[in-house]
Amino acid sequence: MLHKVSRSFGLVIQQLGPQLRDAVCIFYLVLRALDTVEDDTSISAEVKVPILKNFHRHVYDNDWHFSCGTKEYKVLMDEFHHVSNAFLELAKGYQEAIEDITMRMGAGMAKFICKEVESIDDYDEYCHYVAGLVGLGLSKLFHASGAEDLATDALSNSMGLFLQKTNIIRDYLEDINEIPKSRMFWPREIWSKYVDKLEDLKSEENSAKAVQCLNDMVTNALIHAEDCLKYMSDLRDPAIFRFCAIPQIMA
Repeated sequence: MLHKVSRSFGLVIQQLGPQLRDAVCIFYLVLRALDTVEDDTSISAEVKVPILKNFHRHVYDNDWHFSCGTKEYKVLMDEFHHVSNAFLELAKGYQEAIEDITMRMGAGMAKFICKEVESIDDYDEYCHYVAGLVGLGLSKLFHASGAEDLATDALSNSMGLFLQKTNIIRDYLEDINEIPKSRMFWPREIWSKYVDKLEDLKSEENSAKAVQCLNDMVTNALIHAEDCLKYMSDLRDPAIFRFCAIPQIMA
């Protein structure tokens, strides 16, 4: 399932030792399922928000599933009991770390269902909920395995924000063309300097402004590069280093 729902993460997870590999795999699938609920624009906010807020409880219930998403993501949601069963077999320290991050991420996603990304602060906050918390969770899992010291929240957060901002920049066209309605995370504070409406960046006549806006977004993402290098330089385990470094290099 991991390989079907993950572009590159499934490959780097195999870099890890067996015990940590299982925990990170389940962590990824739990958050991928949570993200599938958030991503499905056909689900009403009234239905979606309670599921996001309670998702950390559903991982303990191997009868729970919720049909949403498409293709492989729908299979993940329909057969979520396999993920729950595997989660329940993990060591307690891993379970607690995964539950904590899932709870905080679900609450943050629920907040942004009803809120636009206007300012750069909003952008950083949204990216913290959907990716910075992944960095915090992974740091907790590395620590629980006994292989690493616990990294600071600030450095862990930056690792997630750099990857997430890269994805948001890359996915501009896919997100703005989303059916039934577009989902956009580029902050108004940045794009409004160049165009009146975010979708105007799609059109040929605005290509010069689009490149300027893109440069502005990339410059914002690169703010996190120094923290990412610091985080990785502190790692001791070569397998964990590879796991962290490969996605960062790709980004």
